[in-house]
Amino acid sequence: MCLAIPGRVVELVDEVNRIATVDVAGVRRNVSVGLLDAEGDGAEPGDWVLIHVGFAISKVDEREALATLRGLRQGLAARGTELSLPELRPTCFDPVRGRGGSPSSCRPGSPGRCRSTSSP
Repeated sequence: MCLAIPGRVVELVDEVNRIATVDVAGVRRNVSVGLLDAEGDGAEPGDWVLIHVGFAISKVDEREALATLRGLRQGLAARGTELSLPELRPTCFDPVRGRGGSPSSCRPGSPGRCRSTSSP
């Protein structure tokens, strides 16, 4: 059985090799996002992706990603293991800076987009 875990792309750290820093439940890892380019739907900061053995294999919407993380946490808790998830709160994700701010920092025409993300 294979397991893919959702994570939010924080920043592209190596454009040539298509490596991105991804936040998974508060832990940041570098993963390859090149497979998504082949599908014509490359990843960018703020996107949620499913990660399997260091590769982003598909993009998912935020609702599905958060539901999957919660399900993983519940399944692990049932086995006596905890998955610590940071508090999820609405933020404005700024793809230029690769991090969020307060929802009031989102202004019409700004590059940021408001969404619920994990706090850094």
